[in-house]
Amino acid sequence: MALLFLASSTLRAQVTVEATIDSLQLLIGEQAKVKLEVSMDANHKLILPAVRDTLVKGVEVLDVAKPDTQLLNENKRWLISQEYTITSFDSALYYLPPFEVKVDNESYQSQALALKVYSVPVDTLHPDQFFGPKSIQEVPLTWSDIAPLVYAFLLMLILGAVAVFFVIRYRNNKPIIKIIKIEPKLPPHQAAMKKIEEIKANKAWQREEPKLYYTELTDVIRVYIKERFGFNAMEMTSSEIIERLLEEKDKESINDLKVLFETADLVKFAKFAPLMNENDMNLVSAVDFINQTKKEEDPNAKKEPTEIKVEEKRSKQGRIMLLCSIAVTGIGAVIALYVAIRHIIALFF
Repeated sequence: MALLFLASSTLRAQVTVEATIDSLQLLIGEQAKVKLEVSMDANHKLILPAVRDTLVKGVEVLDVAKPDTQLLNENKRWLISQEYTITSFDSALYYLPPFEVKVDNESYQSQALALKVYSVPVDTLHPDQFFGPKSIQEVPLTWSDIAPLVYAFLLMLILGAVAVFFVIRYRNNKPIIKIIKIEPKLPPHQAAMKKIEEIKANKAWQREEPKLYYTELTDVIRVYIKERFGFNAMEMTSSEIIERLLEEKDKESINDLKVLFETADLVKFAKFAPLMNENDMNLVSAVDFINQTKKEEDPNAKKEPTEIKVEEKRSKQGRIMLLCSIAVTGIGAVIALYVAIRHIIALFF
């Protein structure tokens, strides 16, 4: 029995349990850390206390940390520690009972602890004195606050200006990039015939865009009449042009031209859809009129070296690209405006 008692005393001497608290006094709502440390020989079974929501009534457990193990004396001893975060919302002096652990089913206890919780101090000499809410503090704006707003507005202005430019180019039937070529000036009938050959080569205009087809064809005739007969046909109506030509030529020579102008007016203003053979016939009428009225140059006359600037008009692919550019820049400008408005609301409202 003496030997058994001595062995039991030796085992107990090898296990130490210690509990500490980092603050013995707290204000209501403040937090404290309780640390439990168990020192024992290695390779023994340890069971830590199962702490739930409270240590005692009035002292709440907010968090239980994971146990931490340190190896001592060449791994012959273990030091296991565990932290508990506690608080209290009632002012009182609390007795924290000892923590009980088990090593190989043998119970060991730490020392007891005490915790004093104070309420918020109250000015008992002036119980009727109250302090109102603090005034609103103005927070200064920094560049990091307004930088997104500035960049969004700049982007909106740039994209908006580009979109307006594209719209103007589209309405004026101009390409995105203005291309001007310098060509030698041709006689009126040769320049007109060259333009008519370009119109004739574009079959898509006759099938899909008769309005554009007749606009181009009548513009060629008007320019030719202006340069050949010397009156401003570009600013005159179709009937005015025919009446003016009747003063220059006989009626039969311009009958076909009159039909051409009438068809063009119906297409442009009444959405008339002519047949393909009508389009071809009107183009032939334009060629016949030019051939009948052209003024042949004197081969012996000295030619003056003249040049003209020719501005290329927009192709069908160019129109599609221009519409896509308008859509992209317009949507980008709207998105930039939306971002700017969001930043304004976030900063001032």
